[in-house]
Amino acid sequence: MNRVNVEQIQETAQQQWEQQAEVKEYMSAVNPPMPKIDVIDYPSALHEGGETRIIPFDLSQQLETSYPATSPNLMASYLKISTGDTLKTDASVTSQMFYVIRGSGRTQMKHGTIEWKTGDLFTLPGVPDALHTATEDAAIYWVHDAPLLNYLGVAPTSERFHPVLYTKERLCSELRAVRKEAEGRNRTGFLLSNPHFPQTMTLTHTLWALYNVLPAGVVQKPHRHNSIALDFCVSAGPDTYTMIGKEIDENGDIINPIKAMWTPGSAFITPPGWWHSHHNDSNEDAIVLPIQDAGIIMNMQVLDFQYIR
Repeated sequence: MNRVNVEQIQETAQQQWEQQAEVKEYMSAVNPPMPKIDVIDYPSALHEGGETRIIPFDLSQQLETSYPATSPNLMASYLKISTGDTLKTDASVTSQMFYVIRGSGRTQMKHGTIEWKTGDLFTLPGVPDALHTATEDAAIYWVHDAPLLNYLGVAPTSERFHPVLYTKERLCSELRAVRKEAEGRNRTGFLLSNPHFPQTMTLTHTLWALYNVLPAGVVQKPHRHNSIALDFCVSAGPDTYTMIGKEIDENGDIINPIKAMWTPGSAFITPPGWWHSHHNDSNEDAIVLPIQDAGIIMNMQVLDFQYIR
C-alpha cells in the first residue's frame, strides 16, 4: 500500500471520528429521558405447567436494549423442569441466584453438585453450563446480571465467590430469630450476605436479597431506594399486596398508587426510586423475596434507602 493510500485511509478515519463528536447543552441533557420501567407482574401460572423450559422476563423492547433484560442491570426468569428432565443455564454473568419455588433436584457444575428442594436458595458465580435436573417436578426463580455485562461490553474473567447454599431450614430458623429481635420495627427480615463482600454485605457483589416477613394484619410503611426490585412472593394469604407510586403526600401516604398483589410463586417489578408500602390484610403471615442490583449500587454509595417512620 503506497503512502497516498495510507494518508487517504487516515484522513477518512479522522473525519469519521470527528463526525461522532457530539455536544449537548447542559440543562437540556443533564436529566435525559430514559426508558420507562413499569410495575409488571409475572404470575405463577407461567411455570405451573408445560414442558421443561426457561421462561424469561424479557423487557428488552421496552428498555430499548439489544439484549434480553428485565431491568437495566438484571435478567429474571422462571425455570420449569419436569420430573427426570435436565435444563442447562449458560449465561455470561458474574452472579446468579436460584430460588426453588417447588420440587427437588440437583445442579451440576464445575464446582460440584448442589442438592436442592422447595424453599432452598443458592448462588453461583459465572459457571458455564450449569445443569439442573429435577427429581420431582420443579420450578425455580433465576436472576442474574448479564444485562450489566452486556451494557459494559465485557465478559467475566474471574469468579468473585464460590457457590453458596441457603437451605429452607436455615432461612426459616433465621427468620424466627429475627422476628423476636425486630418486633415492632418497620421491617422484619434479614439480608442474605456473602463473606467475600464485607463492605456491601450483599448476596453477591452485584445482587442484593432480603428475606422479609410481613406478619398478618401488618402494614410496612412506605419506603424507597434507587435500586429496582424484582420481588418474588414466597408465601401469602389473600388480600396481601404492595402499593407503589412515584410520590408521597405530607402525611407520608403514596399518591395515586398502583396495587401489586402478592400471590405465592409469582413475581412483580418495583421501579427504582418509587415509594412502596406492604399491606397484609389477611390472617396469614406472608414472605417476600426481593432481588435487586443493590450490590453494585451499594458499592457506588448511591442506594439512598429512605422510609417513613
